[in-house]
Amino acid sequence: MNRALQTLVFLPAIGFSQSQYVGSNTCKTCHPATWERWSKTRMANVVRDPKVHPDAITPDLSQPDPLLNFKAADIAWVYGSKWKQRYFTKRGDDYYPLGAQWDVGKRIWRPYKVAANTDWWVRHFPDDNMGRPTSQLCDGCHSVNFNIQTKQVTEWNVGCEKCHGPGSQHAAKPAQTNIVNPARLDHVQANNVCIQCHSEGRPVTNPINGKYWAWPVGFDVGKRLEDYWKLEEFKPGEQSFHHFAEGSGRKNRMQGNDYVQSAMYTHGVACHHCHDAHGSANNADLIKPANSLCLQCHGPNSPNGPRGASIEAHTHHQRGSAGNECTGCHMPKIAQQIADVNVRSHTFKFIPPSETESLKVPNGCTTCHTDKSTEWARQELRKWTNFSPWRVGK
Repeated sequence: MNRALQTLVFLPAIGFSQSQYVGSNTCKTCHPATWERWSKTRMANVVRDPKVHPDAITPDLSQPDPLLNFKAADIAWVYGSKWKQRYFTKRGDDYYPLGAQWDVGKRIWRPYKVAANTDWWVRHFPDDNMGRPTSQLCDGCHSVNFNIQTKQVTEWNVGCEKCHGPGSQHAAKPAQTNIVNPARLDHVQANNVCIQCHSEGRPVTNPINGKYWAWPVGFDVGKRLEDYWKLEEFKPGEQSFHHFAEGSGRKNRMQGNDYVQSAMYTHGVACHHCHDAHGSANNADLIKPANSLCLQCHGPNSPNGPRGASIEAHTHHQRGSAGNECTGCHMPKIAQQIADVNVRSHTFKFIPPSETESLKVPNGCTTCHTDKSTEWARQELRKWTNFSPWRVGK
């Protein structure tokens, strides 16, 4: 790395002690187009106050349901909109989860309380939602600059400074050296901008001030995440609440845990090479549609793979089919979001049917072909003579 690039990569962390958080509206002055795109993303609307945004509540609360034991007036925060929606009430200076969540896709109510023997933090809190404050369990990732003493924030939701660091110096005198741009960080630090929240783990120091926290207290971009946060431990061959026995995440918010295992991470690919946190017209805020994005670096007979004269020769599926999408095999939907709704793995590895049998991890074949068996998948893959029979079809 040359000295000029080193300056761009590391100088943003210098002088942060003098820079203050100013809020995303300050950024809008010089970056109006980017701000407008970001303001419409789920990142900018993780939690919403239904008194300010009445449309935030998706289901009709006037319709009776055995699980629904609260009213709109009880809701201080609405969380989520794509897969599930959760509701929080305010007591004193903190927020607490209500006991029902809305399954957006199935349009039904489901109970909501984190059960025993699941997340590590459960044993440190009462077996009651009203004893589980979001300040300790959620708010550090759903806000900018959360203060654990005062429970005050610069702003709620994932604002500009969550990823770019405190911006007062940059707003006063814009320069590349007084703001963090993840695109100019090395790939480890750039990925940590996302991993700080898109991962399961626990603070390196815990408890803090006599309380247990489930987010990286004290971390700001420009610092070393590993000094504040350790990822959930994985023991090869053992299935846990968080991991399948081969290492893939079993639940949502394991994208970072998955990704650090991947060849993509090893080779220096960062989250922002695929996703635009400022928003895009594509699913998951991808920079391009999924296959187009993958094929920027991967193509038939390229050094990066896949091996084959065409994508169809590699996937053994027709063009335009779900099986011909890169994500179908390399990012199967195996991490639980809510009930039977899963989200995509981020290890990018192909999971063979043999690992479904030996390690109980779902594979991409029968995740899509739900009417078929693991043995069927194994026999089909043995017909794919351009793949290793010892790895893929074993």
